[in-house]
Amino acid sequence: MNERKFLLVNPNGTSRSVLNTIKQSLEPRGWCYENGTSYSECQKIINGHTLYVGVVLLDATFDKESIKALERFLGLYRNMGWLAVIEPSLLKRKDLVELIAQSFFDYHTLPIATERLIMSLGHAFGMAQLIQRHGHAYLPPHQDKSSPLIGESPAMLDIKRQICKISVSDAPVLITGESGTGKELVAKSIHNLSSRPQDLFVAVNCGALPDNLVQAELFGHEKGAFTGAHQRKIGKIELSNHGTLLLDEVGDLPTPQQVNFLRFLQEGVIERVGGRTSIPIDSRIIAATHVNLEEAVHLGRFREDLYYRLNVLTIHVPPLRERPQDVELLANLYFQKYAEKYNNHVTGFTQEAVTAMKEHHWPGNVRELINRVRRAIVMSDGKLIRSKDLGLNTGILSQLLPSLSQARAEAERDVIEKSLLINGHNISKAARLLKVSRLTLYRLMEKHNLRQQKSDEVVDLEFNQQKFHGVQHG
Repeated sequence: MNERKFLLVNPNGTSRSVLNTIKQSLEPRGWCYENGTSYSECQKIINGHTLYVGVVLLDATFDKESIKALERFLGLYRNMGWLAVIEPSLLKRKDLVELIAQSFFDYHTLPIATERLIMSLGHAFGMAQLIQRHGHAYLPPHQDKSSPLIGESPAMLDIKRQICKISVSDAPVLITGESGTGKELVAKSIHNLSSRPQDLFVAVNCGALPDNLVQAELFGHEKGAFTGAHQRKIGKIELSNHGTLLLDEVGDLPTPQQVNFLRFLQEGVIERVGGRTSIPIDSRIIAATHVNLEEAVHLGRFREDLYYRLNVLTIHVPPLRERPQDVELLANLYFQKYAEKYNNHVTGFTQEAVTAMKEHHWPGNVRELINRVRRAIVMSDGKLIRSKDLGLNTGILSQLLPSLSQARAEAERDVIEKSLLINGHNISKAARLLKVSRLTLYRLMEKHNLRQQKSDEVVDLEFNQQKFHGVQHG
């Protein structure tokens, strides 16, 4: 196995047990490390070795001056992939959390989860290698195995970057987007990358709860609190203690419960229905909605103070029609998931079906795509799913749009024509404007069947005469 090396930045002399854990866990996997106990020592190590990734150990002794020193050091080596190993209590430090969000590829809390650290090191090492080779600016990971989000469109990559930053904080998050876009998956990704992945992720659909049961479902109840309460019930908020609570469709929360939930956010405690004991709760709160909460506040349907409590960090999930690059990827993913279960003889999609899916508007978003793929797998008679099996029309948009090569050629011809027109058909000036040589411009004009104007020939004649006289005088 090839040996891979990383730098362990240990400015405050972290305990020997942590170093032993790293050594015993990583060396058998082909990793070794250089241990730097000061920033000057770390700089010498980096300058003397090809190191692509570094791990910074952060303990309780980190004060403001220590953070400033670390920030200056990290600024010198932005193209390295940096991981932080941090005591959980330090995540309450806003200045440190901001530094992690801005400068680190990933972070890990103590005690170290070995498998996750190994995975992060591998990702950071590979990404940093690409950056070193191609000189690109450093970006957080696009796809983490702990993330259930699927998509490689620019919009989805941006969401994944946002999740990497948001996950290091415990501030409330508001996720907006149309129904069926995958808001719950975004919430799960935040939970998985947070400091709470070992605890519960509890999702509550506020729109599916009967008005008379919302409080009992959220806050729980004691035995005998009301008719039918035959035993104590733990509510969703209490279940999420130390984990993450997702309030899905929070805009449908009844007004009386908005008041109760706001009180919980402000005080951090709840009381079960029929109970008299205050129960402290430490949950990461994520809310999701397809409605415009600002408009709901204006119409008096949602409390303004609760809106601002929830809307601390925001992620907007775009509809599927705005990220067509993800359609085929998602369709293949769900095809693989359901094909074996429903229909073993189906092997994939026809090109016609793929085209139809890319042209479809997807008013139901990813949820609609899943349903159409599942139905097509069941109903298809052949080995390949057709657009007819998906219940989609095809060919309309593809007949209206030119091919990519046609579009490029038309754009190139248009730019050349405009450049010649702007410069009075002076070949030399047009070539300079286009940042190509005269010979290249002549070749492109011939390619696009663009004939020279008379003025071109005059200019060329003058150019040749000047050149001829220059040779004679030389």
